[in-house]
Amino acid sequence: MLRSLITISAVLMAASPAIAGPLEAGRFAGSVSIGADYPVDGDVHGGATAPVASLAALNPNLPAVGAELRIQSRSFDDIYGEALTYSLEGAYGLGGNREFFGAVRRTEADQGTVQVGTAFVPALSASLPVFGTFGDLNVTSIEAGVRQYFGSSAIKPFVAGRAGVAFIDEIRASFSVPVPAGVGAEPNDITLNNVPFYSDTTTWTVGVDAGAAWDINDRWSLIAETGLRYTGDLDGDDAALSTLGLSSINDKGSRLSVPVTITARYAF
Repeated sequence: MLRSLITISAVLMAASPAIAGPLEAGRFAGSVSIGADYPVDGDVHGGATAPVASLAALNPNLPAVGAELRIQSRSFDDIYGEALTYSLEGAYGLGGNREFFGAVRRTEADQGTVQVGTAFVPALSASLPVFGTFGDLNVTSIEAGVRQYFGSSAIKPFVAGRAGVAFIDEIRASFSVPVPAGVGAEPNDITLNNVPFYSDTTTWTVGVDAGAAWDINDRWSLIAETGLRYTGDLDGDDAALSTLGLSSINDKGSRLSVPVTITARYAF
């Protein structure tokens, strides 16, 4: 995708000289962006400690001995890492090197698996690892904001502020505890599959941007941009977690990230 944008830019630049200046008052532009979104703060789940009266309740092949779940917090970076982000935007020139814009943005990250804690079993004098696999992260945002450009050359820096609403798809999780051979009857691993974790969520999002626009000609421009994005908490689903005494671990879900994008824009 990035190579294609660079190739298009080179062709357009060869076809017409660059003309400096921001989007003029009353003029419209449309753009498409693609890039990566890097989480820098925010937890997918928090930590908690909860007793388990009997392992046999989690797997009937195991002995009826007690345990203690010791769950530790895990961040968006731990579980998902960087996400793909892409968007469509429309902008309207306000004059004074300023423009209003509205955008629909999509952020996607594939499911991730990490060790989320341990299960301490006194009867075995052992702490068994607890692994969690969390479903895909899919966020659709509708945003609006104002962008202010500086200078009048073909390459113009800018800053922007934006706010909007984010729609986040349901996230389910699967948990597993590998149990050593010889403890109980086979299969003796503990597995909890497709556990509701976060419901479909509508929350808010805000952000600030900084970047530079390169005017290839009087219609086409290429924009490099970064910034900060904050997305509010997710709606926890405690239908299954409450039975384990872990209903507090999904009272999280807010996310602070740094998007890095490249944009191709056409002015009408």
